[in-house]
Amino acid sequence: MTTSTLHRPLLAWYSHAARDLPWRQPSTSPWGVLVSEVMLQQTPVSRVVPAYEAWVSRWPQPAALAAEPVAEAIRAWGRLGYPRRAMRLHGAATAIVDDHAGVVPCDPQVLRGLPGVGEYTAAAVAAFAYQQRVSVLDTNVRRVLTRAVVGEQAPPPHITVAERSLAETLLPADEANAATWSVAVMELGAMVCTARSPMCDTCPIAAQCAWLAAGRPAGEVARRAQPFDGTDRQVRGRLLDVLRTTSDPVPRGRLDAVWHDASQRERALRSLLDDGLAVVDKDGRYSLPV
Repeated sequence: MTTSTLHRPLLAWYSHAARDLPWRQPSTSPWGVLVSEVMLQQTPVSRVVPAYEAWVSRWPQPAALAAEPVAEAIRAWGRLGYPRRAMRLHGAATAIVDDHAGVVPCDPQVLRGLPGVGEYTAAAVAAFAYQQRVSVLDTNVRRVLTRAVVGEQAPPPHITVAERSLAETLLPADEANAATWSVAVMELGAMVCTARSPMCDTCPIAAQCAWLAAGRPAGEVARRAQPFDGTDRQVRGRLLDVLRTTSDPVPRGRLDAVWHDASQRERALRSLLDDGLAVVDKDGRYSLPV
């Protein structure tokens, strides 16, 4: 299989099937790309869109966010989940201002030095914000390449050297096309080549897919995500909701009222304190960090 065998049909499909998402607009700044990538970690697109639009409207540049207390970032994060990401975005904005003159770095290695920016996010910003020819490997991309080229149902639990090599081999030579290819593969994995119900009949690269040609052999089934109801994550969210509603410290009783299980509530509260998402003053009152 040559690279062009996959490139032509997939890029043609993406040109008309791509979702109209705000962070894909030509006017999107590198900061907007970074914000979107952090928000999209473990959060569905439908929930991210309104939060993203509100965030970049309020803080269109890193300096605007860095100038405000971290508590404002946590409040604005709302119910996106995993609120430590809000703290890391604030930390990244501060580092961009302090160390990079307010400009989001373009070098993936430098990007990885920012709080909350790992290998995938750094590559995504370099590719989608700066049109660099770097491979972008998220779960969707890995699944598509594993099926289409390797012929297996699902990628390994962790990224392998072979996966990196394959992704780099498949990148178009032109930087702009390489960035479009990366987002096109990602979109195919999100919309068509899904984990549990792939729509092979409508896939633009079905004719080239090694997994489909092999009869779609079954592999290891991915574990389902843990239910949210009743978990410590839900309790943490309830406690944070109380702290978000006011800029004044709240007494412990306000927090005790949001969850019936005292031991679970205490564990969740302690984890918020340990993560720096909440602080307690000398009078035993709780608030978001300053």
